[in-house]
Amino acid sequence: MMKHIPNARLSDYTTFQLGGPCSCLIECQSPDDLQKTIATLSKNKTPFILIGGGSNLVVSDSGVTTAVIRYLSEEPLIERVGNEVIVSASTILDDLALFCVSEGLTGLNYTTGIPGTVGGAVVGNAGAWGKQVGDVLSSAVILDKSGNSKQVDRSYFAFQYRHSHLKESDEIVASVSFTLTPADPLVLAKERSEIVKLRAEKHPDLTRFPCAGSFFRNIEPTPKADRRQVTGGFLEDAGGKHLKVGGAQIFEKHANIIVKGPGCTAQDVFDLHLQMMKVVKDKFDLQLNREVRFVGDFRDHKHEGFW
Repeated sequence: MMKHIPNARLSDYTTFQLGGPCSCLIECQSPDDLQKTIATLSKNKTPFILIGGGSNLVVSDSGVTTAVIRYLSEEPLIERVGNEVIVSASTILDDLALFCVSEGLTGLNYTTGIPGTVGGAVVGNAGAWGKQVGDVLSSAVILDKSGNSKQVDRSYFAFQYRHSHLKESDEIVASVSFTLTPADPLVLAKERSEIVKLRAEKHPDLTRFPCAGSFFRNIEPTPKADRRQVTGGFLEDAGGKHLKVGGAQIFEKHANIIVKGPGCTAQDVFDLHLQMMKVVKDKFDLQLNREVRFVGDFRDHKHEGFW
């Protein structure tokens, strides 16, 4: 099912609840709907960007001049074949995690509570506690900007920490296959409950503190430290937890999360993230790399696509 919404405000479709209008928002739920929509837009030479759940995303206050495809399904679109789970990339990631628990399949339980869709999780190689979705992805169907499809295997994505090749290629994930391992559903359910509790203790409730989750990737290993280090610790030690720009402020329980306060604009978030980078660079000579992506025009930076 597809739905066209002219002049939609993107603040209604992002977890940060920020962002101006787009020329038209097209809601797609299934891989077939997505492919038809992209093919039509391509035929009409209509530029577009694609979003999922709107997490990990900051849209500029002026919005975007392109059409926006929102690829998100109201109900999970998942099929199990043996130990293989085939899922539409429009499915909410936590819905997939819950399905795997109910089916007694382990390999994705750590994604419990991570906002966004399966497609977004694949593009950003989402994960937690040293695990990531790329570890269990076996294949996927991807589309180019003309709507042409092909099936690819795991190697195609060139997965790295919080990164895949698709961040640069502009290709779109339509559906994904994961190879998982049988496990006791009761054990998985207990683990899921513990993860929910841990996330509630450290991460904002999006209904009270709109945000895009952790803003920067953790610090990669260096000659001085042979393991990845938590960015929030560097930000806190550099005084970043007390930074604020306009209505954009740091979440009190996590120095690596910007939350939307009263009067907050997308430009406030942009300016605050630059200050966070600066204090860590000045104190530790480390360059922070964003997990969150910006889209649209921001002061001193003009770019219609994701960056």
